[in-house]
Amino acid sequence: MSGSGIGYGKTILFGEHFVVYGLPGIASAIGDHTVAEVEEGEHELNFVDNRPAIKGYKDTKQDEISRQLDAIFNFMKIDVKKTPLKITLSGNLECASGIGASAALASSIARALSEHFELGLNDDQINEIAYEGERGGSGTPSGIDNTCSTYGGMITFEKNLSGGPNKIQRIHVTKPLDLVMVSTGITQETKEVVADVKGEKEKHPAKFEKIFSNYKNIFAEALVAFDKCDAHAIGKLMDKNQELLREITVSCPEIEEIIAVAKRNGALGAKLTGTGRGGLVICLAEDEHHAKKIAKAIENEEFETSITTIGKN
Repeated sequence: MSGSGIGYGKTILFGEHFVVYGLPGIASAIGDHTVAEVEEGEHELNFVDNRPAIKGYKDTKQDEISRQLDAIFNFMKIDVKKTPLKITLSGNLECASGIGASAALASSIARALSEHFELGLNDDQINEIAYEGERGGSGTPSGIDNTCSTYGGMITFEKNLSGGPNKIQRIHVTKPLDLVMVSTGITQETKEVVADVKGEKEKHPAKFEKIFSNYKNIFAEALVAFDKCDAHAIGKLMDKNQELLREITVSCPEIEEIIAVAKRNGALGAKLTGTGRGGLVICLAEDEHHAKKIAKAIENEEFETSITTIGKN
C-alpha cells in the first residue's frame, strides 16, 4: 500500500545554537508543511523532490538529504534493496535555511513510511525517527526542529544532554503573533555552522559562559512576556537574542541589512532564526497591517518575504 505524511515548518523565536548545549529555547511550528508520499518502487530508492525551494537550496543540501534518508532507513530497519521504494516530496513549505525544512522532510517521510508499512507509529515514535534523520544529516541537532515539525504548536524545549527524553512544554498564548519571515537567499550546511560555533566555544570558554548566562535571563523574561502577550517586550528580547547570536559569529551582512530595514519600518524586534550566516530572518510586527508594511519595505531591497502567524493552538 502507499503511505503519506506531513511535517510542519518551524521558526525558533529564542535559543538557536544555545539549545545544542542544553539551554532552553522557544519555538513554534508554522502552517506551511512538507508532504511525503511513499509507494512501492522498482529499483532500490527513487527519490523525487518536488518541494518549492530558494535557488541553490537543493544542490547545497544534497549530501545532507542523502545522509538523512540513510539514517531514517537504518533506524527503521528498512532495506530498500529488498523493498524498493519511491518517495515523493511536495507541499507548500518553501525550503530555506532556518525554516525547519530538513526536519519537515524527516517527520513527513517517517509518517509516510509508518503508513506504507502499516507500523501504526505514534507522534513520539515519529519524533524519535525524525531526530535520528536530523542527526544523520546535520551531526548534532538540538531536537527542537523535529519536535516542532512533528507536534506543531508553540513549545519550550530543553535538550537532555545525558541522553534521556528532552523536556518539552506547550506554550498557550491568547493572542497570536504576526511575523514577517525573510530569506537572505543564502543556504548553509547546518553541520558546518554548528561545528564552527563549537570550535569558538572551545577557544573562548569564558566568553561563552557569559553569553549563556545572558541568554538564560532573556529566556526567563520571554516566558513572562508570552504569558502577558506583551509583543513589545517580546520584540525587545528578540533584539537582545540577536546581539548574542552576533557574538557567537552566526550573523552576516545580509541578515543585518534585513534587520535594519525591518526596524526602520516599525518591527518590534528582528533576529535570525535557525542556522544563521544566511537562511531566514524573523521580524515581529504589531499587527497584520504593520507586517505588510515591513514586508513591502524589505522586498524593495530585493529580499523574498512571507507573512505568517504563530501562537495559534
